[in-house]
Amino acid sequence: MQLLHTVSLLGVTGIATAQLQGFNYGSTNNDGSCRHYADFVNFFNQAKNLAGAPGFASARLYTSVQCGTAADPIEAFRAAIDTDTSILVGLWASAGRDAYTNELNALLRGARELGTPFTDRIIGISVGSEDLYRSSAQGQANNAGAGATGAEIEGYIGWMRDWIKGTLLENKPIGHVDTWTAWILPENRGVANSVNWLGHNSFPYFETTKPNSIDQAAENFRTAVANTEGVASGKAVWVTETGWPHVGPNSGAAVASLENARRYWREVGCTLFGQRNTWWYTLKDANTAQTDISFAVTPIENSTPIFDLAC
Repeated sequence: MQLLHTVSLLGVTGIATAQLQGFNYGSTNNDGSCRHYADFVNFFNQAKNLAGAPGFASARLYTSVQCGTAADPIEAFRAAIDTDTSILVGLWASAGRDAYTNELNALLRGARELGTPFTDRIIGISVGSEDLYRSSAQGQANNAGAGATGAEIEGYIGWMRDWIKGTLLENKPIGHVDTWTAWILPENRGVANSVNWLGHNSFPYFETTKPNSIDQAAENFRTAVANTEGVASGKAVWVTETGWPHVGPNSGAAVASLENARRYWREVGCTLFGQRNTWWYTLKDANTAQTDISFAVTPIENSTPIFDLAC
């Protein structure tokens, strides 16, 4: 996430046209401890049964490597099988070639060992997440951390396609996830041309260079999506991260509150669910760098929604 800042599976050959809704899931908990199989099973089941909400039966992952290992498949893969959860697979692409090799090996091993019960639940593979934003002038100015250039991501995408040839993953649509501010940069046009779909992250709460109160939030979000669509050349644009915090500091004119988080869910989320592949940010807080802000729709301790999730 920048700090500015029912697909029915048809097997390995394709996916239907109905739209998915889910949440984002990292490999660690909010205290920095590793998430394991039981954690993912618990979270995936909670997401599917949230009180008042339509079932959220999809999960977007940031990495394919199990926390605490060099290149073991993340245990969320097995949890997805056992909870009948679809997966938007992620590979971390901002830690260099060796780390990316580990990501590829973890995904390929997962496909070999778990077979079609796993690969049939994969609706796409994301090569990276906000790498272009972090490497941009904007990301560097915001101390967003290490990223990857457009040329590097293009290379990783080509590498992915070569490695999955002849495997159960061969026909899975490959994409990249980034902020709209990164997608529109001319130097990243090659990435947009290389993918099958574009993942769109935007948080109007953080966009302080324009009027960004909750009153402008829905329109700012729609404008951001339109900007990403403007470089997509007709390819699908999936909403891979958005949300509004219910706790946190003011960000320009944006105020974190339960009322505003609920309003953003209603005015943005409810217009997306069932209409466009969407992974909300987030079911549980898990970002150890964000101790003063909360985007979670449920507390860590239980599955009771923090605000009304009805649409």
